[in-house]
Amino acid sequence: MKRIIFTGLVLAASMTAVAQDVMQDGSKVVLPLEAQACNLPSAPPPIPDPPVKEELLKAKKLIAEFQGEMEVYRSCLEEDLASGELSQGNMLAISNAYDYSVDMEERVANMFNEALRAYKASIAK
Repeated sequence: MKRIIFTGLVLAASMTAVAQDVMQDGSKVVLPLEAQACNLPSAPPPIPDPPVKEELLKAKKLIAEFQGEMEVYRSCLEEDLASGELSQGNMLAISNAYDYSVDMEERVANMFNEALRAYKASIAK
């Protein structure tokens, strides 16, 4: 299950998060070039099953680094929003990319929490 989720995260991250919808002002929902240059970090590798303490500690460190990289990515997106020179479509595309990054971070955190619960359950026996 974790490998499927991880594969989905990698695949989704490698695809652009833009649609070709047309807004009321006639603009397309496309990330501006500056926002396209923002680096969406890759999710950390999945935690082996069954989880062991050393792997959890390693994963915790990688997830903290990932979260820091996500903050940098979202700051980069926000810089482009501040330019004031965007169409409605550009703003929607940035909003979608921002929301996607938050969802991605939540999925990674949930995978870690599941592994941590499994580890705690295994040592409680």
